[in-house]
Amino acid sequence: MTICVCFLPDNVTVDAEVGESLLDVADRAGVSIPTGCLMGSCHACTVELEDGEVIRACISAVPPESQKLTINLFSDPTW
Repeated sequence: MTICVCFLPDNVTVDAEVGESLLDVADRAGVSIPTGCLMGSCHACTVELEDGEVIRACISAVPPESQKLTINLFSDPTW
């Protein structure tokens, strides 16, 4: 199943497969999400979903719940 993933604030859109890593989707779309530990502990890859849920992209995959997924990228000068 294919889902449309939109990365804000630049409104970059790409199709992704359910279960695909969010980092892989972002990379394919040319969107940079900072990473640190790649285990979710350092919170470098924190992003926010459209509903306000905060997740870590390094340990998250494209969910099957909807046909579109909107991801708000944070700007953290530390990373």
